[in-house]
Amino acid sequence: MARPPMFQRATVTRIVKESVDARTFVLAPHDTPIEYRAGQFCTFRVAVDGRELFRSYSMSSAPETDTEFMTTVKRVPGGAVSNWMHDNLAEGDVVEISQAAGRFCLRDTDVPLLGFSGGSGITPIISLAKSALATTSRKVRLLCADRDQPSMIFEQALADLVRQYPDRLEVTRHLDAVGGFLTPDAIREFAGVDGHADSYICGPEPFMEMIELALPGPGLIYSERFGAAPPVIPGEEPDADTVKTAGTTTATPPPAPAVTEEGTVTIILNRKKKTVPRKDGETLLESARRATLSPPFSCEAGNCATCMGKILDGKATMRQNNALADDEIEDGYILTCQGVPDSASITVTYDE
Repeated sequence: MARPPMFQRATVTRIVKESVDARTFVLAPHDTPIEYRAGQFCTFRVAVDGRELFRSYSMSSAPETDTEFMTTVKRVPGGAVSNWMHDNLAEGDVVEISQAAGRFCLRDTDVPLLGFSGGSGITPIISLAKSALATTSRKVRLLCADRDQPSMIFEQALADLVRQYPDRLEVTRHLDAVGGFLTPDAIREFAGVDGHADSYICGPEPFMEMIELALPGPGLIYSERFGAAPPVIPGEEPDADTVKTAGTTTATPPPAPAVTEEGTVTIILNRKKKTVPRKDGETLLESARRATLSPPFSCEAGNCATCMGKILDGKATMRQNNALADDEIEDGYILTCQGVPDSASITVTYDE
């Protein structure tokens, strides 16, 4: 079955001021509704100063509770796309957005959910919380850290959820300007008796690393850094074929089979077909660039699916994949920024 086009147009129907520097963009896709799970993100394709840029932003809506499709974006110093969106987008404008991607999602369980957010990291966390509260009987506890009161995102929305689920939802707001930065002791105190909970973490890198190392376990940890490792159990030693980094465990990808014979890489993009000699260890995205094509890409870390293509002939192994579902891989789709050919020759299209 053909996958929907990677990008489609959507109209900005509303813009909601969430804080002094964060806005929620309510979007109405033109072609088909975007199917997504709580905690996922979409990628915007925008033209800024003559350059085509791609940036991924998490959904703040949840499909089980919201009839509108929403993503929340915070203005950041030097943020080319986030600042452009804040300064230029208005109600009625049309943008290009991708299909949903990401694996920062709820698993099927009844254990409590702990959410830790720093700044705009609350965006996927509130999506997960809304979904868990609406579809399960799980208890949800959130620890939300912000710079100061004017920077607090979703203050009213979270207060409304607490009133709706007084016995299942607890929200703790922490302001750095008042109490200083969160400490490992504060994290362990907040986790308390919920050691078996699933913990979801999103925020600045130092913030996430501190929490990952501080959580006492034995619950699972999910971190959204657009390069997140699979969930791990704190305190357990990783297997011999894993690498431990920043408190999480990442499986070492299997090496691609060596190909000694000469071969080719054929890339199809915008109906143009170009072939270049295959180079050992070169990704499909790198081969496409060497073929003088301009393929789409964003993170180049296997997380956003912007560079997705489909293998028409041959085989390849992905070094990392935090975006494609198993059924998409079975259908031949691949992240070209991570795909390295296993076969002597391979043909990949960006047009399907």
